[in-house]
Amino acid sequence: PHRYLDFSLTSDIGRAQLGETLTLRGEVTSIKNLYTRSGKKIQLAEVSDTTGTILAVWFNQPFLVRTLYPGVKVALAGKIDWFGRKRALISPEYEKVFKGKGSVHTGRIIPVYPETAGISSKWIRGRVKEAFTETHGKIKEFLPPAVLDELNLVNFPEAVSSVHFPDNLDQAEAGRKRLAFNELLFLQLKNVWRKREWEKNQSTHKLAVQKKPFDEFILSLPFELTPSQKRSVGEIRQDLERGVPMNRLLEGDVGSGKTVVAAIAAFASFLNGCQTVFMAPTQILAQQHYETLNKLFKKLKVRISLITSETKKLEIGRTDIFIGTHALIHQKIDFDKVGLVVIDEQHRFGVEQRAHLVKKVGRRKIAPHVLTMTATPIPRSVALTFYGDLDLSTLTELPKGRQKITTWIVPPLKRAGAYGWIKEKIEKDGTQAFVVCPLIEESEKETMAQVKAATKEYEILKKVFKPLTVGLLHGRMKAKEKEKALSEFRQGKLNILVSTPVVEVGIDVPNATIMLAEAAERFGLAQLHQLRGRVGRSEKKSYCLLISESKSQKVISRLAAMTKSLSGFELAELDLRLRGPGEVFGTKQHGFPELKIARWDDIELIKEVKKVAEEVFGVPRKYSELHSYLAQKQIIAN
Repeated sequence: PHRYLDFSLTSDIGRAQLGETLTLRGEVTSIKNLYTRSGKKIQLAEVSDTTGTILAVWFNQPFLVRTLYPGVKVALAGKIDWFGRKRALISPEYEKVFKGKGSVHTGRIIPVYPETAGISSKWIRGRVKEAFTETHGKIKEFLPPAVLDELNLVNFPEAVSSVHFPDNLDQAEAGRKRLAFNELLFLQLKNVWRKREWEKNQSTHKLAVQKKPFDEFILSLPFELTPSQKRSVGEIRQDLERGVPMNRLLEGDVGSGKTVVAAIAAFASFLNGCQTVFMAPTQILAQQHYETLNKLFKKLKVRISLITSETKKLEIGRTDIFIGTHALIHQKIDFDKVGLVVIDEQHRFGVEQRAHLVKKVGRRKIAPHVLTMTATPIPRSVALTFYGDLDLSTLTELPKGRQKITTWIVPPLKRAGAYGWIKEKIEKDGTQAFVVCPLIEESEKETMAQVKAATKEYEILKKVFKPLTVGLLHGRMKAKEKEKALSEFRQGKLNILVSTPVVEVGIDVPNATIMLAEAAERFGLAQLHQLRGRVGRSEKKSYCLLISESKSQKVISRLAAMTKSLSGFELAELDLRLRGPGEVFGTKQHGFPELKIARWDDIELIKEVKKVAEEVFGVPRKYSELHSYLAQKQIIAN
């Protein structure tokens, strides 16, 4: 059930008070169909007991005249209201009363289920009651009593009963908590099993870190590492020196310096005579990583190759770091000795794509170390639930010198003023601006409608911002066209770049200080935060303008969160509550289930589940019943 109605209060008909929600029992004395002027049918019944009479009113249910005929004893549940000048129950729940038979729909707390066309909550409730009678005594507990006591969980059979037919709302919540525990436990068991299998079945290259050249490389970087970068480097370094392959997720807010951490890991691989494979979700981002790593390694003899779908085998030669998109999977590249795989924006690749790359570069049960990265801040509840098989490193600060970004919501009436302000800012300060057009519909690839929207905006803004130079970027352009547009923007030849959300991921243009998001209500908070992260990448003051024509208070308050918070983690938590992980992290496309019972604010429960899941495999004898249950249901196998 997704909610409950409390019809446990009962009363004689004559004593029922206006506004009360309760159950009344009586006998149908009359019932008839009435017709409104618009042709709709109303069913009007009189129900009486020894204390009085009340009306029951339904709409467009003419069959009730044949079901609740005079003389039928009935229970009605709902709220007492007026119908004309008489007391009435409007659209009440009802059921016939039979001697010795308990109630399902009235006289108790009743479950309300999500409905679909042709299947009502009442119908589901009846079927659940039948199923519950059928399975009585057949639902078995699989957790040890000591674990139930320690975690204050009700047993499994009691939980099923309490969720569907509770005596009170506390009982319903206790049942929900136990079923939520089960749901999370099966997810976590898969995570723990995957992690154990990953570590058990494969050996890896031990990448012993040579302290002197390693430390010298870090000191040669053009900036000092933040405390969380240093901590993450330390965690990765420990992983690389172990005999089992690393499987670590590096998460950090936009601009927090993940690429540098990955570069340091790649250098450790290089020092051990191993190659690194760096996979990015877009050609634009792959090109940017190529340029960034070339700058970081320019004084060292690290050979870097950018792999595209057009790269010829002869051009690759002996390479220390391969950078590319999923072309890395499909190209016939003879990887020699891969010590490290780095996957950027990992949630944009399917599980199979990631596994395929790792398998391709591995050699005879020698797996590479794997570092996956994401700039979409992951709330702790999601990290523990969906990424429980990965070790987690988090970058929490931005590099020194970064300015805070000022964010405004711009109503349609102020659009012209915003354009004027942007033009003045560019002319006066020599800065640059992004203008991003929204997604028209959810799609893995950009639709033609999105491309047309961006192209139309581009034509309009060329006139609005004359004589400033305006460029266009979208996902349907050829690789060379995209490269040209970005290159001209980076070099300052373009003042403004009109784009689809293709700029969301990782594009770094330090001179760009203004981000304008059109129809901002069509973006999620996590995505708007990613877009905002395209500016504020230097010491210059930066701005983000959110244009929205929505009058919805809900939308405006959601966008207002952007003006109040610069923390991607705070916004991701809020986005998670509003839209769920399938929308926020693209998990709908990439094999992550939506939670059906557990909630994302159940963080303490999620932690408890993780602890139990690890113990299930660590102390199997304690959980023998659970292991039998898992085998019977094939939960791990699936």
